Amino acid sequence: MEYVNLGHTGLKVSRICLGCMTYGSPATGKPLPGRHAWTLNEADSQPFLRQALDLGVNFFDTANVYSSGESEAVLGRFLKANARREAVVIATKIQGLMRDEPNGKGLSRKEILFEIDQSLRRLGTDYVDLYQIHRWDYETPIEETLEALHDLVKAGKVRYIGASSMYAWQFAQALYLADLRGWTRFVSMQNHYNLLYREEEREMIGLCRAEGIAVIPWSPLARGRLTRPWNSETSVRSTSDVFGKSMYSKTEEADERVVDRLGEIAEKRGIPRAQVALAWLLSKPGVTAPIVGATKANHLEDAVAALSVHLVPEEMTALEEPYVPHPVLGFS
Repeated sequence: MEYVNLGHTGLKVSRICLGCMTYGSPATGKPLPGRHAWTLNEADSQPFLRQALDLGVNFFDTANVYSSGESEAVLGRFLKANARREAVVIATKIQGLMRDEPNGKGLSRKEILFEIDQSLRRLGTDYVDLYQIHRWDYETPIEETLEALHDLVKAGKVRYIGASSMYAWQFAQALYLADLRGWTRFVSMQNHYNLLYREEEREMIGLCRAEGIAVIPWSPLARGRLTRPWNSETSVRSTSDVFGKSMYSKTEEADERVVDRLGEIAEKRGIPRAQVALAWLLSKPGVTAPIVGATKANHLEDAVAALSVHLVPEEMTALEEPYVPHPVLGFS
């Protein structure tokens, strides 16, 4: 495993982050926020959390909305029983719907101060290493959000703060206001970035590099589309993931060409497609640690193996050449 600083901080994180959206409580009966049919229960999640530790992963990402809080609880119980708190980096997020009431979501001061305590209780810890805003809240002034997050840092409940998918102008505004007011600034950007979606290269990646912000992409394998031939197989997730289907439906023809090119390079090298796709992402300037989900043993094995795959310029060009501009995705 390789370890790097999280942006311009002294915090060391593994170059692979384990995403924990898949762990918690499967959806049954009445739909609840963050619950999905493909979610693994606690017992089925344990082997992958253990495998991550064994492979040297020290960086774990979850969110309060995943399985309505159960993802945090599963992760917290596992780490408390199997790792020293100071040896791991726990990241979680806030913004999504948690309660069916007026103040049950968003980034108001009231909601932030309430939800951090709920997350800490579920995670079984006194502090979160990286507390991230899951999306932009158009109903709350960003100044209110930033000051509340700053107060959490000063209170010792949060070590660093980060953000997730938004427009570059919004992120620039937040960084500027934090500096202007003397508040804690964001140190990371968790954005949608992979071989099939490269719109972040237009503005956000450049901004993050200029400001020393860590880039920790979500969906680095495009929800499995970069791990297999186009339309070659289905799974519970691929057939029921409405959000995932909407993300790539308008660019299928171009995306298929990228996937075909990926397959050609993987076949020539004699390695899985996932390793090539992740090696491409890991080689991109500014990328700190892709957030990888795992529901099979080879998922984490491929992710770690990708650290040793070094693509030559001709391969990089071949992978990138078929790409076409995409509609902006993942900001809501």
